[in-house]
Amino acid sequence: MTETFDYSLIDWSRGQFALTAMYHWIFVPLTLGLGFIMAIMETIYVRTGNPEWKRITKFWMTIFGINFAIGVATGIILEFEFGTNWSNYSWFVGDIFGAPLAIEGIMAFFIESTFIAVMFFGWNKVSKKFHLISTWLVAFGASLSALWILVANAWMQMPVGMKFNPDTARNEMAHFWDVLFSPMAVSKFTHTISSSYMLAALVVIGISSWFLLKKRHLVFAKRSIVVAAVFGLVTSLFTILTGDYSAKVIARHQPMKFAAFEGLYVGQRGAPLVAIGVVSSTPEDPNNENIKDFVFKLEIPNFLSYMAFQDFNAFIPGVKDLMEGNEEHGIPSAAEKITRGKLAIDALAEYKTAKEAGDEVKLTEAKEILDQNFQYFGYGYFVDDPSRLVPNVPLTFYSFHLMVALGMWFLVFFAIVLLLVYKGKISRSKFWLTIGIVNIPLAYIASQSGWVTAEMGRQPWVIQDLMPTMTAVSRLDTNAVITTFILFAVIFTTLLIAELRIMFKQIKLGPKQEGGH
Repeated sequence: MTETFDYSLIDWSRGQFALTAMYHWIFVPLTLGLGFIMAIMETIYVRTGNPEWKRITKFWMTIFGINFAIGVATGIILEFEFGTNWSNYSWFVGDIFGAPLAIEGIMAFFIESTFIAVMFFGWNKVSKKFHLISTWLVAFGASLSALWILVANAWMQMPVGMKFNPDTARNEMAHFWDVLFSPMAVSKFTHTISSSYMLAALVVIGISSWFLLKKRHLVFAKRSIVVAAVFGLVTSLFTILTGDYSAKVIARHQPMKFAAFEGLYVGQRGAPLVAIGVVSSTPEDPNNENIKDFVFKLEIPNFLSYMAFQDFNAFIPGVKDLMEGNEEHGIPSAAEKITRGKLAIDALAEYKTAKEAGDEVKLTEAKEILDQNFQYFGYGYFVDDPSRLVPNVPLTFYSFHLMVALGMWFLVFFAIVLLLVYKGKISRSKFWLTIGIVNIPLAYIASQSGWVTAEMGRQPWVIQDLMPTMTAVSRLDTNAVITTFILFAVIFTTLLIAELRIMFKQIKLGPKQEGGH
């Protein structure tokens, strides 16, 4: 069945979406976190009446505004791509996927667009308290916007609260609250948001460190570092906690992705956590290039089992268990899932034929078979190539461990910065100020690694178990997709360069002195 798919078109369409998403995510996390950091700073200004805090707030608002504008532009393109490049996906789940995106546009973006004008242009035109409320609402609006987008993404990873309508071949929402509060949605939102807050704190500390190294705007820099370090320490702790919860959810609902996280090929009780590892370049299984063993690994005994199920002796299935099946632990093989998926696909075709013929008996029989096997619907497309059910394990493993290692490092860094602030040594600690600047690109690497882990780890699914990526793509001319990929790459890179030049110019100018404005 898979020979009917143009994998060149699929790969270029995936590449274009990944390109857009990764560029979009360069701008979004900073605005998510910086919104709250600005609101905290302005709250201190309103409470103390100290004009220095107003000057600090207005500088970070400028940085926020630069990122916000370009983030909106790339986000709009990203949403349009669902209709242009992924029209089959949009048809299959549009009734569900469209709902949170519509709410995001009506509710969250309305709040942001309404109050962002007050936030930027309302200084000395509205009362201090109303301006402060506007700043907080912009911050909340940005996170609320992220909520609905992440709920939609989480549903793709764990489809719940819906029913399949065979008459239209579409999934329809049955329980909105199940979609909104699914374990995957909760973990996806809390972890993504908290990591974005942490990134913003690192950017503020990094820019402030540059001012201290240049011995410019010292009061501004020190106060910015204090707020950002406290905010960063709290959010980094929350990021680790939400990351742990996210891993537990994935272990239960996306076991193949969880196995890829740790490069676990053979399941076992008391599975060890690979702290450090180097994946072999030679496939262990000649039939699947993604199945590779480790050249070197340093393990923590039993810890993976505990992390997933709070039981040091719990069984964690590996890639081979999920492909070949494990009767002892009730894990069906890929072959069994493929068979049942093929039954579901054939039953849907028979349902349509029976409906056209007006044969109620066959219609009922087909509907019953479809309902019994629908949970494996997507597996039916892998009859000829089951090896595609395994994600790119080395890429998932490395991106996951890089994300975790950097997250732990950032927690330590925030604690060190606060200790230096407490001892009054922060402005003289050239080494740690330099590290603060270096942490800015590291924060973005960690953030992007998180998305690579989440999205590559769930391949080949665009909707877990129900719709493979290859069936979701629009039937376009491959050359057209390549052309738009190159065009977007040039445009996005130009936007990024322009954004960086504008931001560097604003940083070089530094915070403005309060005058008549």
